[in-house]
Amino acid sequence: MSEPTPPADRSAAQRAHDLGLKARKALGDPRASVNLRWLRTISGAPVERILEVLAELDGLVPVEQEMRRRHVAGGRPGYASICAPFELYTMVRLLQPKHVVETGVSSGVSSAHFLLALDRNRSGVLHSIDLPTHQRGPILRSDESPVALPPGLASGWSIPFRSSRWDLRIGDSTVLLPALAAELPAIDLFLHDDLHTPEHLTFELETLRPKFSPGAPVLADNTKWTGDAVPRFAAEVGARVSRRGTGDLVGFRFPAKVRRKSPTARPAASS
Repeated sequence: MSEPTPPADRSAAQRAHDLGLKARKALGDPRASVNLRWLRTISGAPVERILEVLAELDGLVPVEQEMRRRHVAGGRPGYASICAPFELYTMVRLLQPKHVVETGVSSGVSSAHFLLALDRNRSGVLHSIDLPTHQRGPILRSDESPVALPPGLASGWSIPFRSSRWDLRIGDSTVLLPALAAELPAIDLFLHDDLHTPEHLTFELETLRPKFSPGAPVLADNTKWTGDAVPRFAAEVGARVSRRGTGDLVGFRFPAKVRRKSPTARPAASS
């Protein structure tokens, strides 16, 4: 049997939930309730400091409302975007990264929350790579992915503001990611959310391995499709994977001391 959660932890978790409630309702995604335990594990920050940052979420309500409006207008009223936008925002505010890298943008929910935090930090750059697919007609068909771009719209189409801190690159990450890694001195936070296959995720992790800074959060969404790619990589570098609740968003902090392999040239072909 698992040990009961101490009253103090339950109280802090409730405060975290309450602090994110208005923003979650404005965004319209019921899954986006703040998971304090996962956030604490990935950020390494004390609970009180995390709660201080979460208190900023009320100020994001106008942005969340506009993103929700754009999703509805784009034919995505129930769009299943990343389930942890407020954890992403909080990580960036807490850790003050200089270089954040994400693969996969779609409508831009994760990108927006990274950028909101970077803008508030007045420091850092978000480097995003996206290889978009496009909706075939005016209405999304049942056999099409909701990540497809609505007609006339581009990657990040739900983001209602501009930021000079966004380096958006359109193309295949197997080509663009090695080039980006070569440009950057270090990578302080990484989110995989593009092609969800074990081979592709392994390629991205191995490509960036030499550039991950000590303590950098390494996150991957939709891992139900990527097999053991994350736990295998984490075991190789000596890290422990943490799952966000019962979902398939996972992460770990890159260790300070680890054997660094050379990046893989290209992902293995799927059979």
